[in-house]
Amino acid sequence: MDNRVVITGLGICAPNGIGLKAFCEAMTDGVSGIRFRPELARLRFSCQIAGKPEVTESHLNRYFSPLQLRGMNASGLVYGAIAGTDAWKDAGLPMAEKERPDWDSGIIFGTGILGADKFRESILAIDQGNVRRLGSTAVMQVMASGISAYLGGILGSGNQVTTNSSACTTGTEGVLMGYDRICAGKAKRMLVGSCSDSGPYIWAGFDSMRILPRKYNDRPMEASRPMSATAAGFVPGSGAGALVLESLESAKARGAHIYAEVLGGTVNSGGQRGTGSMTAPNGEAVVRCIDSALRVSGVLASEIDTISGHLTATGKDAFEVANWCTALGRSGSDFPFINSFKSLVGHCLAAAGSIECVAAVLQLSEGKVFGNRNSEDLHPEIGALVSREKVPQRTMAVAPKTVIKASFGFGDVNACVIFRAFND
Repeated sequence: MDNRVVITGLGICAPNGIGLKAFCEAMTDGVSGIRFRPELARLRFSCQIAGKPEVTESHLNRYFSPLQLRGMNASGLVYGAIAGTDAWKDAGLPMAEKERPDWDSGIIFGTGILGADKFRESILAIDQGNVRRLGSTAVMQVMASGISAYLGGILGSGNQVTTNSSACTTGTEGVLMGYDRICAGKAKRMLVGSCSDSGPYIWAGFDSMRILPRKYNDRPMEASRPMSATAAGFVPGSGAGALVLESLESAKARGAHIYAEVLGGTVNSGGQRGTGSMTAPNGEAVVRCIDSALRVSGVLASEIDTISGHLTATGKDAFEVANWCTALGRSGSDFPFINSFKSLVGHCLAAAGSIECVAAVLQLSEGKVFGNRNSEDLHPEIGALVSREKVPQRTMAVAPKTVIKASFGFGDVNACVIFRAFND
């Protein structure tokens, strides 16, 4: 397990930018992708805002053939195909030969619920006795592994091709799964990422739980307020992020551009014991996850420059920051910079980890620490733990060297990964 793993490609389909350039500019400038959604108002949702990638017909025609688009009604698959294909091209990698798979390249691309709209459409057709109208792509659009299977066919991957699913932890967990496979010498390259559907069938359950903000329908860009005293719940989002992980030996052999190095990380669970439940994290498990990620990566807590937190804009944000302080043994002005990208894209559920991993890596490659929108009224419990300047409101021209990214998901599951600026 001694192969070094680097990142050679990035792809993104996010509410505030489709494509790496647009996304990076939006993150740098603090541009929100959260909008009022008329269909949610029509369906009498309390929260009528969301983050949703603005995929145009031009995008669709660029990534799908007319035949592939026939009957297509799975937004998550569309987002994942865009992000995954872009990451592969960004890495300068060719598609496999027509007759021979690429045995050294695999895919781990996760999701939560895929093809909810297509599933509803299919159920209606079945109930009306129109089974033959389902179309030949119905199964691919509704099976969880449809996204990894689709990308596997596009790229011709001959190594492991699979889908993971761990709620909001999915994307970050997938990075670690791909990292482990390359470290073990079982693959040279792994396309990792995750995607999430858009729409009322995905977001309704959260609205019914009353954990989404209800008073910002006329001010959508102010609604997602991680670490704020006026945080009123997470804004639902969707999209996809993708990263190409590659052994350093392979990347060097082909002269690939390297964004950053993956140093390692850990996944664990709080067992829904103690403070943990289906919807809340066990604080001890979170601390153990962070501590283990540092240990297995050979990184000192003092080396962490920036934290990319989970931080959903709920009452648990202060609890999360307290766990970071405990795990790192740092507070006040000694605390690293910390940010939550959910202030700009919302909580993209199964896609959150991968979208936020892409943003975390961009901080290293761009030499910046992205700001936190809507954090001007810092939660007093957070202010008592860390200095105000450690929660930047605007992007800072501070070049981080080591970034730690964590995701904490429904079911009391955790993942933490550490990225470092590449230094040969």
